[in-house]
Amino acid sequence: MPQDPGNHASIPSRTAVLWCNLGSPDAPTAAAVRPYLAEFLGDPRVVEIPRLLWAPILYGVILRTRPAKSAAKYASIWMPEGSPLKVWTEKQATLLAGWLGERGHRLTVRDAMRYASPSIASRLDALQAAGVSRVLVLQAYPQYSATTTASVLDAVADWSRGQRRIPEFRFVNDYHDDPGYIEALALRIEQHWKTEGRGEVLLMSFHGIPARNIALGDPYQVQCLETARLLGGRLGLPEAQYRVTFQSRFGRARWLEPYTEPTLRELGASGVKRVDVVCPGFPADCLETLEEIAMEGREAFLHAGGQAFSYIPCLNDSPAWITALAGIAERNLAGWPTAPPAEAQNRPR
Repeated sequence: MPQDPGNHASIPSRTAVLWCNLGSPDAPTAAAVRPYLAEFLGDPRVVEIPRLLWAPILYGVILRTRPAKSAAKYASIWMPEGSPLKVWTEKQATLLAGWLGERGHRLTVRDAMRYASPSIASRLDALQAAGVSRVLVLQAYPQYSATTTASVLDAVADWSRGQRRIPEFRFVNDYHDDPGYIEALALRIEQHWKTEGRGEVLLMSFHGIPARNIALGDPYQVQCLETARLLGGRLGLPEAQYRVTFQSRFGRARWLEPYTEPTLRELGASGVKRVDVVCPGFPADCLETLEEIAMEGREAFLHAGGQAFSYIPCLNDSPAWITALAGIAERNLAGWPTAPPAEAQNRPR
């Protein structure tokens, strides 16, 4: 049996769950950020500009200036264990494996990153070497977008092209309206309100994408709005008490609106004294939530006249979220053998 390269306990099995997230540089330095950005921004799913036009901009301008600026931002949120996104994603994989094990499933769960390490290809290499023949690809993107979800599918396809024998794959494209996911978000918010108090407005900030992508058929915006509608309904909020915005705009093109930071400035200037901000599309805290929202967003709101800004952490390792994630995995594993015959017969139903 080959040596397990992962960080989770190895369970002899021929079925695996690959828990995929975006990725993060290995260190908060310009030298580490540069290759990460090159891979990320070089993905045609992320930047849909012809290569001949985009490459001179990416390599001649962006990768000369942006790594140092991004490294400083990463340094401001870096954890002792490393990048928050990688730390939380790894913990989620570990907890998911434990939960599924408690339910009688004997399978392997591995975390993987679309960009940087541990790469999807390296994880699939290790799983195949260990005899895994069935892989459920589960992604940390509740709402489907070609910029994220489809890019992971591309990575799996790229790996598959180099294989003689390809495992059986299943893909979870989205779970934006999954009841367990909505409940986990609601409990996270209610727990925060219980300990920190409640603001006048709940701002739900989702990652933005170019508006052109929606015109081309991407369902992302519709799914974000549906998540927000379901979450607002579960919390009992009238529409006037929550707002939906989009963050992380990149470049000059028009992205999904309204934008998060201008909305925060507008709220602060209009007399809203306290705002709560949650990022439902991010299952794990990362640069976009901890720096862009909790730091830059806070500054924008307070500078505009607001008095109190409260950032509600992502789902991270909350028990309700791991339970929801395991439920999503179980439904999509249905029909695959994930337990020895005796265990399978004795499983509670």
